[in-house]
Amino acid sequence: MNAIRSIVFNIFYIFGSLFWSLVLLWAFAFPPRKCTAIISAIYGGYIALIERWIMGLKLEIRGLEHLPKSGGYIIASKHQSAYETLKLPFMKQFDYPVIVLKKELTKLPLWGMYPKRMGLIAIDRGQGMESMRAMIDGCRKAIADHRSIAIFPQGTRVKPGEVKPYKAGLSKIYKDLQVPIVPMALNSGVYWGRNSFFKKPGTVVFEFLPPIAPGLPPLQAMAQMETALETASDRLVVEAGGPALQKSA
Repeated sequence: MNAIRSIVFNIFYIFGSLFWSLVLLWAFAFPPRKCTAIISAIYGGYIALIERWIMGLKLEIRGLEHLPKSGGYIIASKHQSAYETLKLPFMKQFDYPVIVLKKELTKLPLWGMYPKRMGLIAIDRGQGMESMRAMIDGCRKAIADHRSIAIFPQGTRVKPGEVKPYKAGLSKIYKDLQVPIVPMALNSGVYWGRNSFFKKPGTVVFEFLPPIAPGLPPLQAMAQMETALETASDRLVVEAGGPALQKSA
């Protein structure tokens, strides 16, 4: 049954994305924030619809009380799946976060035109300091536009239960922007695996954790964030029936 649902979902996802990429080109006439709001309401709504009614995937959000009531902030999210990449930019309640994504995504036919127009930050991970400067400039613009920022501090998708290092880029952004970091734990990889054609029904949880205040020594802030993210995400994954975090002996 899951195989059939996955096949149908992927057909609707691929061809629906192509269809809406053509139909929504008129939204480019608006500034990035308004453009994002339009795409969120239509394409984001379409994706949520097929996730729910074809694939049986629901989203539960916890810890909204930890989001700052005013001012810019950084959402530091675990990254297990394409699911959160599709969800975060379309979330009105988080000020349509500007996500940092790999530049390769902007080269996809039609769909690849949208990230730049929406104000998302595309970086070439092979360009070192140049990509870091582009990322910091993009984050400054997002904060000035009263939008939050969503970053995947491990820089790539990591399977539930696996351990991979955190990149140093976020510490530089945290130091330069002087805004809080809100860690966001999740369990999406249990249902939507990395590069997995077949997906599972269930409830994906995004859980916001207590914010890390600006002004801490960057290494201390990053260590605090990593511990919080790994501990909470491990708990959510195990609750969903996924593998526990692999810990070194």
